[in-house]
Amino acid sequence: MATRPPKTAMRDTPGKVMTGGAAIVDALIANGVDTVFGLPGAQLYPLFAALQQNRDSIRTYGARHEQTCGYMAFGYARASGRPGIYAVVPGPGVLNTTAALATALGCCAPVLCITGQVPSAFLGRGRGHLHEIPDQLATLRGVTKWAQRIERVADVPEVVAEAFRQMLSGRPGPVALEMAWDVMASSAHVSAIRGAAFAEPRAASPLEIDAAAKLLAGAKRPMIMAGSGAQHASAAVLALAEALDAPVAAFRGGRGIVAEDHPLGISSATAHRLWPETDVLIGIGTRLEMPYMRWTGMMSLLERPTAPPHLIRIDIDPSEMRRLVPHAAIVADADVGTRALLKAIKAKRTSVAKTSLNVRAAISAAKTATRAAIDIVQPQMAYLDVIRACLPRNGILVGELSQVGFTSYFGYPVYEPRTYISEGYQGTLGFGFPSALGVKVAHPDTPVVSITGDGGFMFAAQELATAAQENIALVTILFNNDAYGNVLRDLAGPDRRNSVASAQLKNPDFMQFAQAFGVDRHRVTSPDALRPVLTRALTADKPVLIEVTVPQGSETSPWPFIHPPALPPR
Repeated sequence: MATRPPKTAMRDTPGKVMTGGAAIVDALIANGVDTVFGLPGAQLYPLFAALQQNRDSIRTYGARHEQTCGYMAFGYARASGRPGIYAVVPGPGVLNTTAALATALGCCAPVLCITGQVPSAFLGRGRGHLHEIPDQLATLRGVTKWAQRIERVADVPEVVAEAFRQMLSGRPGPVALEMAWDVMASSAHVSAIRGAAFAEPRAASPLEIDAAAKLLAGAKRPMIMAGSGAQHASAAVLALAEALDAPVAAFRGGRGIVAEDHPLGISSATAHRLWPETDVLIGIGTRLEMPYMRWTGMMSLLERPTAPPHLIRIDIDPSEMRRLVPHAAIVADADVGTRALLKAIKAKRTSVAKTSLNVRAAISAAKTATRAAIDIVQPQMAYLDVIRACLPRNGILVGELSQVGFTSYFGYPVYEPRTYISEGYQGTLGFGFPSALGVKVAHPDTPVVSITGDGGFMFAAQELATAAQENIALVTILFNNDAYGNVLRDLAGPDRRNSVASAQLKNPDFMQFAQAFGVDRHRVTSPDALRPVLTRALTADKPVLIEVTVPQGSETSPWPFIHPPALPPR
């Protein structure tokens, strides 16, 4: 997925003698970092001591579980586009965060994990030192884009700068750094620390642009699908869409790049309705999971998809062009490639003005028909309508693997980039509430709502303590159906009637639970009752938990709109 390194204020530091932990903190500050999430422990004492000493430049947020540190960094990165940084002890501490790292990898989120190691004399010895696991770097490399050990204090500036280059260059993703216990505590002279330098985004090949423009020259019903890699290219994508009169859709990560109340902004469910007439598909910064894995049921992606529609892909990662082979490939940054394609088609395409009204009328009709169709998914749609009405355009919704969360894929309109945070293809149950804490830290003055089910919430329910202690003014709406609702529905089929017990949950009293943490709490039983409570909560300037009780088994399945029947080949 294409992205640009963020523009951040960076500060050089002069050379001096310092500990390994202090050098890492200075390197973070030099790279524009002002927020770290972490849970301290023995191997990281020098790092946390340095964070405390630099508290005027860098804010540290604690948590009650390492997994939350990872997810807070993930949410911070997804909502801001800036690197999310967290620090946890090695071994079991870092293993507790691997679900968050896998989620960041799947969502191409720039996250940096900083961890410790056993003392250098014990590396690879298998002696059973505190928190030792076999080959921690190999484990980290399995769930990150890049991972490295900092061997010497003097190496900190170079290795940290390389971590930022790896994290933010090309296809962004999570990276990890480890440092042995004794090295982090030792002192050495460290040269001047500077922020990482980045090359300019890769330009688009004129030949690739020309091939794509030729496919679009005669297109009558093009469509654009955008992913996480196009979040920074919103203006360019909208300009291309308007030049082509092409509707713009996204499944999860690309939502909000074009507002869904714009005439050309459509939901995934509307895109499915328009798909049979689409003659050219332009994928920008997206894996295109929706059309080629969900709609057409393609199992082999080693050959070009059958046309129509002809497929054009714009992506900074050349390997994407081998994973799903397009008819025209543009290997470039999403913004750069989209603008180059726009310039080329303006010289080749002449029929837009004549067909514009008919195309837009068809898109509008499809949006209206889709809304009528998805309105059967109740009560989820009614609750999502209330949440959308209460949140401002720039308000941020953080989803979860839940009945309302699944419905939000297609039933919650998104109006601005980075205002809809999802779990991506990893499908990590329990990601939502802790990620939303990081989202709110990134945007303290923007309303943020976390929607979660009772099952997913309990993965990190203890972090109400973090919200209260750090005064993170997140509004969490907990839909309680006393079950893993999706699993319960699947297991309750005719051949599985005796296997539902593990999907049914006996929950605590969530009102008493929230009260124990000193968190404001409310319980409602209907969308109408939610509206005034949510309106007040969004202005409370403190964490609020709203429980919505839902009778078990009463929710309509959203899956016909997420996994619709495969369309027949044309």
